[in-house]
Amino acid sequence: MRTSRFLAAAAATALLLTGCSAAGRGPDENGVITLRFQSLAWQKESVDINKQLVKEWNATHPKVRIQYVQGSWDSIHDQLLTSFEGGEAPDIIHDASDDLADFSYGGYLADLTKLLPARLKSEIPQRSWDAATFDKKVYGVPFLQEPRVLIANEKLLKTSGVRIPTPAKPWTWDEFRQVTKKLTADMTKTGDKRYGVAWPLKEPVSATLNLGLSAGGELFHQGGDGKVTVRFTDSDEVVPGTVHDQVNTDGSASAATLGMGGADTLPGFFGGKYAMVPLGFSYRQQISQQAPEGFPWTVLPAPAGKDGLTQGVSPQTLSVAEDSPYKKEAVEFIDFFLRPDNMVRLAKGDWMLPTGTEALKDPSLRTAKDGWATGTAVAGQLRPAPAQSVRGYQEWKDKVATPAYQEYYSGAIDEGQLRQRLERDGNLVLARYQR
Repeated sequence: MRTSRFLAAAAATALLLTGCSAAGRGPDENGVITLRFQSLAWQKESVDINKQLVKEWNATHPKVRIQYVQGSWDSIHDQLLTSFEGGEAPDIIHDASDDLADFSYGGYLADLTKLLPARLKSEIPQRSWDAATFDKKVYGVPFLQEPRVLIANEKLLKTSGVRIPTPAKPWTWDEFRQVTKKLTADMTKTGDKRYGVAWPLKEPVSATLNLGLSAGGELFHQGGDGKVTVRFTDSDEVVPGTVHDQVNTDGSASAATLGMGGADTLPGFFGGKYAMVPLGFSYRQQISQQAPEGFPWTVLPAPAGKDGLTQGVSPQTLSVAEDSPYKKEAVEFIDFFLRPDNMVRLAKGDWMLPTGTEALKDPSLRTAKDGWATGTAVAGQLRPAPAQSVRGYQEWKDKVATPAYQEYYSGAIDEGQLRQRLERDGNLVLARYQR
């Protein structure tokens, strides 16, 4: 997550460790109960909307008061672990689905399966529920999701004469590679070396695996004994192979951006050094605010494979602490918070897509301006990230996959070595969690 989110971490941690959580505390002398809602909203617009929804709830529910607590994406996992183990967790917890597995297996989160109202269950598609379901139990309500898209310099694409992709007719991965080669050649004619695409892959694993679903890549395979192993197939090779070849064979992707975060590539993008940058959908806000006046940026769908525009996401979620004595009331607040019109407000505040089917129909999320229509067009093909329910994934990602992908993309190792490290070293890690 973005580094600016770090600013709220210390204050939120201090609040959580003061021992003043609602968990374990009864009603006050007036019969009013207080539930603590820790939000990870960080952009001003999003924070304002979160606080406004809390205010609206409190105005109409005098016996159940919600107390807003500011959290931070930068420290959420360790922060929650500390508060869970100390018995001081907030009642209502904002997080992401790929962070829930260990907490659910550890017994820290409430099973919401029988607490969820019918409206909320039917409003959110099963594919989104699957992202927050472990051992057939629901531990979070998925409400915002962020696909990766191509942010492109529309003028450079039109000048080059390449076909402009649409969600109905996207580029294939092979076509994408050819397009970036042509763009690079056309852009470099005028002088300094320029590139058809910049891949910001400081954290390469999530982007690689999630985009790989379009090509049929799964990487993690569950056997009849329930155990998960890593198997790197030809389908898993399509996306990383494309990136590797763009950088090391075609020269159509900048090697310098491989170690960058998404925001780091924007100055070069605005300066015409890169024609396209694959980024999360919410980066559109930063681009709309920082792009030079009149800069011709547009939003294109990510390339498609044999499974079309299928892409993995880890939705943002709302969970309830197992220690909270007010689970029913907490779920009632979540139901209010995620009414379709409120979900639209939250999505617009974070520049993301809502999971709810009714919210996705809102006309304000289907406008061509700022690429909203491209996002809503691919929403139906978003799936849970491939590895978020795999125990041991975090260690596998940090110790095995991240360095292996980084070395492969830089050209330091070949595909065979990448395969060997992901499978051999990766399965040794996963085996420790599945005995």
